[in-house]
Amino acid sequence: MSTITTRDGTHIFYKDWGPRDGQPVLFSHGWPLSADAWDAQMVFFANQGFRTIAHDRRSHGRSDQVWHDNTMDQYADDLAELIEQLDLHAVILVGHSTGGGEVTRYIGRHGTGRVAKVALIGAVPPLMLKTEANPGGLPIDVFDGIRKGTYDNRSQFFKDLTIPFYGYNRDGAVISDGIRADFWRQGMMGGLKGQLDSIRAFSESDFHQDLEAFDKPTLVLHGDDDQIVPIDASALSTVRIVEHAVLKVYEGADHGLTQTHQDRFNADLLDFINA
Repeated sequence: MSTITTRDGTHIFYKDWGPRDGQPVLFSHGWPLSADAWDAQMVFFANQGFRTIAHDRRSHGRSDQVWHDNTMDQYADDLAELIEQLDLHAVILVGHSTGGGEVTRYIGRHGTGRVAKVALIGAVPPLMLKTEANPGGLPIDVFDGIRKGTYDNRSQFFKDLTIPFYGYNRDGAVISDGIRADFWRQGMMGGLKGQLDSIRAFSESDFHQDLEAFDKPTLVLHGDDDQIVPIDASALSTVRIVEHAVLKVYEGADHGLTQTHQDRFNADLLDFINA
């Protein structure tokens, strides 16, 4: 297994596929998943000549399960250390859901000196939580329910979560037992404490200032039937902050569109990268 060791001694697992001299595309996964969520994209882009990299966020997947510092700031700093230790330049950052927050906070904390382009997919910025300043967000009760479900019976909760995550509760949906099982497998690889902490990180982190630091071409791609990260308070708000961001909306698409709309997504991301 390939790992880096961060300054605080945490081992972060990563995959590094494709030609080493190819332009790097770095993928950040959603909660409660792992780098495995990006396997199809990594193979696709590696076959196109890109160097593809994906890591397991701390306390997720094969990375160390830590008690402290499961925060968005630390996720961003871990990402920075991965980029620096692999000496990556002109990186294309791709973040899904919580990974979109991680990528956004990375730019806010570390700048875009090593970045070529950014793609935010079903991403949580600028703020998921409903507040007086963010009335379109989701009430805290929603996230308290996620916390309770994860704590009480994480295994069953992850199985149940796949239904709205992939839009399998919509008329005409074709349910894949394999996709559901793989979501569960990835989720159960992580540590309970870190996953509980991450709920606060993805729901309560305010990314407005981070988004204002974006100065690279940015793709904001979202499904308009996303039941996990509703589009109004996320993608539609993000493109009002990030100057010249390109918005692409998949009509009727769910939160897990990188899998349910895999071929279309891969082609659209490739077009954005090559534009």
